[in-house]
Amino acid sequence: MKRLIRFLAALSLVVSCLGWLPQAAIAANFNGVTVLAADYRNVVEDKMATEYGKKLDVNNTNVRAFRQLPGMYPTLAGLIVKHAPYQSVEDVLNIPGLSDKQKEILQSNMDNFVATEVSKELVEGGDRYNNGIYR
Repeated sequence: MKRLIRFLAALSLVVSCLGWLPQAAIAANFNGVTVLAADYRNVVEDKMATEYGKKLDVNNTNVRAFRQLPGMYPTLAGLIVKHAPYQSVEDVLNIPGLSDKQKEILQSNMDNFVATEVSKELVEGGDRYNNGIYR
């Protein structure tokens, strides 16, 4: 009886292995298929090519970018970001609660600012306050 069970087990093992023998591969014909890929544009890269890339945009720049201007970071930079958007650069002088010293600092840096349209890629998600760059 043991021999019969061993024989049937070995036979079933051999038969099951024969079922997994490799079969001839059939290649698909992809010669007639053309792939139509959409040409995506990087909106942020396009914006960097404008005056936004050369000056600080008061509508889209994050707080950390104001560090390059003396006296701007963090207080004035935070106020500028908080009260955005602005129609023109001069609108930053109308921020409520500015002291005379802060207005002087803003006026001395007016040449470094630009006001462009708000770009959702640059302002969504709270990135203007904390862009996640820690150095």
